[in-house]
Amino acid sequence: MKLGIFAKTFDGSDPAAVLRSVADAGFASAQYNMACSGLAPMPDTIGAEQAAAVAAGAKGAGVEIVAVSGTYNMIHPDIAVREAGHLRLEELAKHCATMSTGLITLCTGTRDPLDQWRAHSGNDLPDAWRDLLEAMEIAIEIAERYDVDLGIEPELANVINSAQKAHRLIAELKSPRLKVVIDPANLFEVAPLDEQRSIVSSAIDLLADHIVMAHAKDRNPDGSFATAGKGVLDYPHYLGRLKAVGFDGSLVTHGLAAAEAAGVAAFLQGIVATGEKR
Repeated sequence: MKLGIFAKTFDGSDPAAVLRSVADAGFASAQYNMACSGLAPMPDTIGAEQAAAVAAGAKGAGVEIVAVSGTYNMIHPDIAVREAGHLRLEELAKHCATMSTGLITLCTGTRDPLDQWRAHSGNDLPDAWRDLLEAMEIAIEIAERYDVDLGIEPELANVINSAQKAHRLIAELKSPRLKVVIDPANLFEVAPLDEQRSIVSSAIDLLADHIVMAHAKDRNPDGSFATAGKGVLDYPHYLGRLKAVGFDGSLVTHGLAAAEAAGVAAFLQGIVATGEKR
């Protein structure tokens, strides 16, 4: 596995400087966010020079841009908000080749009108699923047009809130453009160790053929998020299951402070190295 980190972990609006920080902290890949170029995370417009600067910064730092964040609320209750998101997704996809990446990560969305990462009772209703299918069909058309893949992530607060729903979505849409980003800390809040391991194992086994990137954060005992290695997530088990299904992509950490980055890189590398020696 290649260790990666969210580029926006590090302050700055110069991609060369931000990606140098990624490399200096011990990471070989990054999930990029256009905020690291001084733009909105989902800009209305990306200049050709701005896109080229991302690739140049990555090359100079020796860092792979494994993905670019393209999250917007795909089932927002206001259809105009969804449509604006689709337009921004196309603008991002249009520049992916120049930025030397072929994967855009998505947010499958929530009926909450204010926060795309907040759960809502309407997420489990049939109309939410219908709207997600419509939004994903638009996103897939964009992906086909610009030769990029789309990464969906099971997330408790979103309409795709389990591995089973992610599998269902893939089965219904039948598009090779649709991939999975797996983050075990998004699959449970509070769970006994045996239950946690079962949830993580089942998700990885079910989605194994579609996983293109893995995330690395953690959960505190009270269910709040924590920095990878500082919570209750069984990382040897998680990474062992990924290895068992043949995953060899990037393990991308996030939800941490820049000052913690080097320590998290050492923690993850230690587990990966131990697993490889078994």
